[in-house]
Amino acid sequence: MLDLTQWTLEQKIGQLFICGFHSLTPDEQITTLTGKYHVGGVCYFRRNVETVQQLASLSHNLQKLPRSHSDIPLIISIDQEGGMVARLDHDGISRIPGNMTLGAVDDLQLTYDVAKLAAEEMLALGINMNFAPCIDVNNNPANPVIGVRSFGEDPAKVAEQGVAATRGYQEQGVIAAIKHFPGHGDTAVDSHLGLAIVPHDKERLYQVELLPFRKAIEAGADAVMTAHVIFPAFETEEIPATLSHRVLTELLREEMGFEGVIVTDCLEMHAISKSFGIAEGAVRAIEAGADLVLVSHTLSDQIAAIEAVREAVVSGRISEDRINQSLQRILELKAQRISSSLEVDYVSVPMPLTPQAVSEALLRDVAERSVTLVCDSGNLPLRKQEPLLVIWPELRHRTEVDEPSVHQYTLLNALQPYSDNVSLAVIGTRPDEEEILEVLKRSTDYEQIVVVTYTAEGEIPEGQSHLVNALIRMHGANVVVISTRNPYDIKSFKDVGTYICLYENRQSLSMP
Repeated sequence: MLDLTQWTLEQKIGQLFICGFHSLTPDEQITTLTGKYHVGGVCYFRRNVETVQQLASLSHNLQKLPRSHSDIPLIISIDQEGGMVARLDHDGISRIPGNMTLGAVDDLQLTYDVAKLAAEEMLALGINMNFAPCIDVNNNPANPVIGVRSFGEDPAKVAEQGVAATRGYQEQGVIAAIKHFPGHGDTAVDSHLGLAIVPHDKERLYQVELLPFRKAIEAGADAVMTAHVIFPAFETEEIPATLSHRVLTELLREEMGFEGVIVTDCLEMHAISKSFGIAEGAVRAIEAGADLVLVSHTLSDQIAAIEAVREAVVSGRISEDRINQSLQRILELKAQRISSSLEVDYVSVPMPLTPQAVSEALLRDVAERSVTLVCDSGNLPLRKQEPLLVIWPELRHRTEVDEPSVHQYTLLNALQPYSDNVSLAVIGTRPDEEEILEVLKRSTDYEQIVVVTYTAEGEIPEGQSHLVNALIRMHGANVVVISTRNPYDIKSFKDVGTYICLYENRQSLSMP
């Protein structure tokens, strides 16, 4: 046991929080949190990243901030799942593929190698914790928030892939937080926006949702991130797993034997903030058994949560011994994974972070092997000399897990070397009637048509579905449909001639 006698209550509680901030350099928000409130971890979002040199400098300067117990390093965390959830998507950083891409390849060594590559680059930028891998089983095609973030719908395959990715991160020294316990795959509600329920009985949950978590825990996962999802089979109250003692302590700790760190998903998500409140949510999460509390955005909410936990200890609602238990686990994890003499050489960060020949060989192999041809009525290979129209949906809006890419690369760019005459029609992912009519009119001049779909939130947007089916009615089986996210888009196109799954809509090779 570590000696905690030199720690004040406020210092102990601060170590139990990971907080985000809004700038490219240490600003008043984060210096207040780490200095006055003793916060022990930070979380990066894309708002914190401009260049690799800037981010390495930011990490270095955060670790050097004046704070109590300055010999204890900060956790610097990020959501870098790969694919469509990539906070690091900038020049010099490898474009890590997403989980469903890796699941389609189904090569455990490649999954390990990709996680290893991601971990090496994160460490070069001073990032020591990744909220990944996502090991939810995607057994609901209409899931609005997991989808391609999952390795797939087979629990055993998800478990194998999750263990390989976890090893890839942790063997390089990055803390892996497997998520979202006990499983967010079979939900129809995005917990960023509301409370979701997984209504299945215990037998089903043990066989499906919990299997990947059990295997990853047995393999030595450092941390588990909780789901803001209700599980009636384990919790009789209508409260999400994040706030449930029965789920976090009785199930995860006692029954499944997890001895590592439990971290909450962000308490500012509406499943918590709108239903319970962020401050009360922080108290209840720690009561339930969480060690690290994530509050990502708002300073007033971050301070309120920290102060609420302190008041809960002072009033006797939470014992100081309970705080000490979490602090012990956090400090032990920091000692294991984060060097107390951590130094990021932000002056000489290489560009790119990984030699391009190394990363491109790996990422090209993954990209090429992941392409899934579901059906073909004779459209492939495309005819090089015949004019080709590519219809491309452009992501123009942000969601809680998606951010519009800062790079302009479409299927047109990829096909230009293979076609003598290829043209591009760009629509929004939620095209209106005017856009649809314009594309249909333009398509009359072509016999080769490739239409790309992009579904971010479960069911394909009505405008995209309307456009594709109208093209099929006009051009028959000659239309090639390529889903660049949700492979289940095909459910909306019963007469499609050729259908290909790509799982993500961005260039797969390393950044220049």
